[in-house]
Amino acid sequence: MAIQAWQEDIKECQSIQENSVNKEWLLPADKVPSAEQLNVIDVPKTCGLLTAKELEITETSAGDMVKKMAAGEWTATEVVTSFLKRATIGQQLLNFATEFMTEDALTRAAELDAHFKTTGKIVGPLHGVPISVKEHVGIKGRICHTGYVAWVKNIAPEDALLVKLLKNAGAIFHVRTNEPQSLMHLDCTNNIHGTTVNPWNRKLSPGGSSGGEGASLGFKCAALGIGTDIGGSIRAPAAFCGSYGFRPTALRNPYKGVILAGDGQESIKCVIGPLSNSLSDIELFQSTVLDQEPWDEETSLVPLPWKEVTPAKEFTVGILRDDGIVRPHPPITRGLEHAAQVLKAAGVKVVEWEPVDHSVGWEIVKPLYFPDAGACQRSILEESGEPIMPLTQWALDYGRQLTVTENWDLNVQREEYRARYHAAMKERGVDFILCPTYVGVAAELGTPQYWVYTAIWNILDQPAVIFPSGLHVDQELDKIETDYKPRSDVDKREYERYAPEKFVDAPIAYQLVGKHYKDEETIAAAKVIEEILKKA
Repeated sequence: MAIQAWQEDIKECQSIQENSVNKEWLLPADKVPSAEQLNVIDVPKTCGLLTAKELEITETSAGDMVKKMAAGEWTATEVVTSFLKRATIGQQLLNFATEFMTEDALTRAAELDAHFKTTGKIVGPLHGVPISVKEHVGIKGRICHTGYVAWVKNIAPEDALLVKLLKNAGAIFHVRTNEPQSLMHLDCTNNIHGTTVNPWNRKLSPGGSSGGEGASLGFKCAALGIGTDIGGSIRAPAAFCGSYGFRPTALRNPYKGVILAGDGQESIKCVIGPLSNSLSDIELFQSTVLDQEPWDEETSLVPLPWKEVTPAKEFTVGILRDDGIVRPHPPITRGLEHAAQVLKAAGVKVVEWEPVDHSVGWEIVKPLYFPDAGACQRSILEESGEPIMPLTQWALDYGRQLTVTENWDLNVQREEYRARYHAAMKERGVDFILCPTYVGVAAELGTPQYWVYTAIWNILDQPAVIFPSGLHVDQELDKIETDYKPRSDVDKREYERYAPEKFVDAPIAYQLVGKHYKDEETIAAAKVIEEILKKA
């Protein structure tokens, strides 16, 4: 078959990806798991390539590793090298990285070590912390293609503002991560870098669109990660890969310097936020960024510093078990029931949360994602001639050409819906909602098609945090509900996709949702809930 023009166009990106990998850190052939080994989460511990100290470093939270460096016990060079080595193994097994920035990372680590040796002080609250970053978040001088072949020559003119602020605090960026074509998938594959897979089960998706970040944090290739979220793109990857993720309220974190198609669509704002391996690291990330007052440079941001919050002694959690459209799969149902029982036993006030017309919210948000009927995205795809992937086509088909008046009307409906939801939470005395992130655990590759469990909080613009339950799919406990009668074609489609043997080892996650601009309170409540669940 003849090479098509678009396949020639991607060769430079693919070469950068391949050549940026340090071959000395790759698993030798006899250590590479067979294709039949789906769960590779423990390979770093069993392969023998990482020393005991390197394993300790990469299993340590960002906050604690900074303390180690501040005490002179670890150097930034040791830390970043440990994560680079682990990330190299991760790339070999998961294809999560678009580019390693090894030279830049080690150079910066040496500078930080020299500063510490001279002054005895760290440069900031993220001194030496390795951070992975989603590819479409600008890094000066590097290609920023956003998953489009037509954009493989795009060079970011400067660092995104968030990247600048994190660098100011001492962070080190060592690897860039994969995303799907168009970004509008809860999956992670494109025509440039291919498919990223899940470290818990390589037949499953890592989520999307920040799927490379999900795999990165799930495999502990970085201490922190940066993702973006317009429909669940931080939360699905965190949930699918067993890590933590946070969707802040819009206009809190700086977005300047993020490259995407359809920039200027303001009806549903895309946000940028952290993935991590602890809730405390999410707080560290948020406080580090907002303490630098990014609204002084990005003036559209709300000038709202991150505040220290003492967890409320009493709060009410509403358990949303089913959105009324698609019934969650048995592992998700079991996870929520476990949480409800444990929290009740611990004295937390738990009530059942009946969703407020999620079908109405979904019908509002769908056309707002693509108010030009997807013309912007389609034109970029047509420019290169690259094939449109099935999930891209599926998402674009939700769009329709809106008139200005129709867009205005949908914006009015959005605000009315937000007011209704807020009033319902207030009237029912519910402070937080604990709910699924997705209809199931990590979806099979190429299949995530149900966004409502995440996208509903985008239209409502409510902060949401993902944290692992500690539970995984169980073949005996999570059997198919053979007597279930699907309520719609969509419900039937998702019901028929479930069989416990397909999702072996997949983690079960929780999504905790707070009220608009109650970001700090949401994280604080999640910490309380997680601590209770861990003790159970």
